[in-house]
Formats: sequence, structure tokens, C-alpha cells
Amino acid sequence: MKITAQMTDEAILRELGERLSGARLERNLTQAALAEQAGVSKRTMERLEKGEVATQLSGFLRVCRALGLLDRFGTLVPEPDASPIAQLKLAGRKRQRASGKNVAPGEPKKWVWGEAL
Repeated sequence: MKITAQMTDEAILRELGERLSGARLERNLTQAALAEQAGVSKRTMERLEKGEVATQLSGFLRVCRALGLLDRFGTLVPEPDASPIAQLKLAGRKRQRASGKNVAPGEPKKWVWGEAL
């Protein structure tokens, strides 16, 4: 099943759990064996596969690491690509803050030909 924005959090967690279970079974691992490799309890492994909310993200990451799935996380939250102009402005520095919206009070003045900027 494809994960979409219209799905509830619970449905997404269940889908992720089913995918973890499938990846574990493809590798012919028991829940106990994978839990040991990942450094989590068997109960945490069971909760992850059921999609229960009580699990921690760190446990999920450990299981994904043990299954060799961490390299796919880059597509989940890709690195931001700065435009060439933004790259020139930053001159090799990393952006630290969002600028917010620059809204002047009142209605903006329209530019007219021949008017200096």
C-alpha cells in the first residue's frame, strides 16, 4: 500500500510495521534474532511490526539499521537544494535561519517607468 498524506497516523504506522515485518521475513530472521541484532527488546520489535504508537523512533532506526534500510532514509527527508543565486549569497556558509516574510505596513507602492529604485 502506498503511504499518502490522507492516511491517519495509525494507518501509516501499521503500514511501516508491515513493511518491517516483510523485510525481516525476506531475510529469514525471527523477531527475537532481529531484536538482538538491533539492540532492542523483542517486545519493541513486536510493537514496531504492529505499528503501535508506544514505540520510540530510536528503536525504529536501530531495526532499520540492522535490516540495512538506513540508506533509504535520504529519500524520506532529502537534503535541501539551494538555488545557484542562494548559493552565491551564502558563499559556502550553511543557512542558519529562515527570513520570514517581509511585509511592509499598508499597500505596496507600484513601480512606474522612469522612477528610480
